[in-house]
Amino acid sequence: MQAPGAFADMVALREAWHPVAFGRDLADRPAHADLLGQPLVLWRGPDGRPRANSDLCVHRGTALSLGWVSGDELVCPYHGWRYRADGRCAAIPQLEDPSRVPRKARIGAFACQERYGLVWVALAEPRWPLPQVPELEDGSWALVTAGPYERRSRYELHLPYTIVLRLGWGGERGMVYFFASQPVAADRSAGYVIIGRNYNLDQPDRVIQEFEDTIFGQDQVVVESQRPEQVPFDLAAELHLKFDVVAVAYRKAMRALGLATSDPAGDVGAPRG
Repeated sequence: MQAPGAFADMVALREAWHPVAFGRDLADRPAHADLLGQPLVLWRGPDGRPRANSDLCVHRGTALSLGWVSGDELVCPYHGWRYRADGRCAAIPQLEDPSRVPRKARIGAFACQERYGLVWVALAEPRWPLPQVPELEDGSWALVTAGPYERRSRYELHLPYTIVLRLGWGGERGMVYFFASQPVAADRSAGYVIIGRNYNLDQPDRVIQEFEDTIFGQDQVVVESQRPEQVPFDLAAELHLKFDVVAVAYRKAMRALGLATSDPAGDVGAPRG
């Protein structure tokens, strides 16, 4: 009989911040994203701050990400229903008095913030703040964004799916890799990478991006063949060596904090590697 798998808890993960887009990808039109199986519409208000709502008009189920932003309201592309950031419908054009909107005409609204060049969303009240990475907010450091990938190195793990890697080259020179995974659904994740450095500030971003693409491409087939959902939940059922200590500690912490379950129904694609 196969040992039970190790599954992340979909409900508990709603109480954490997750990246859903690069900030640069959220321009003057709404954008779609998926988080823990929840379709989201992301948009910016007149103050430039991001908002996150359910990507579903309550009238006919149209995707609001196909609509547009007018002032501080999100407009449905089908019949022009207008929604505020808090999810309340502000106007229904088909009514004699468009402002006399039924109370139940509202969509989901979620906590949203922009930091480190990423847009973050929590589907429920977050239990932890975002990790502090001062290098990524220091104007003297150059930042480069890169796709999802996996030197003196120091790892910091911020549960559930965020890692900070600091690299020291001697002296004051250093790099910071900020990895953040977006649990799109129960069996799929997307990853974001922000890279900061305080040297070679005039070097084109593409130099680092092409290097990361090469490194990722070398391992892509092997990494994508992994099946983390089949890893035994009981650590005693696995063979562990000394260099597995980080992975073991990570899974123990996920379970201790209530972010993991032995129930496959709660599975969400865990980071591979």
